Amino acid sequence: MRTTVEFEGVDELILSKAVEVGLARSKTGALRMGVFALNREYKLIKDIELEFVGKKIMKEKTKMNKKGEKYLSEEKALAKYR
Repeated sequence: MRTTVEFEGVDELILSKAVEVGLARSKTGALRMGVFALNREYKLIKDIELEFVGKKIMKEKTKMNKKGEKYLSEEKALAKYR
């Protein structure tokens, strides 16, 4: 995801200071650190791998619905190997 943001005031000072003292290589890096700190503090995503799998499945379902496709049953999927 690409996002453009503009910071002024305290936000900008904090990002600049994080780069200046060497906590982050860039302001973008400092923002990424902030996102991870936010997740650590509020436990927004408990199992990251599970979230990625769920997101991928939803993307595949949406794609299949658009094309009118259905999942194969186990029998049909393995039929040519039996």
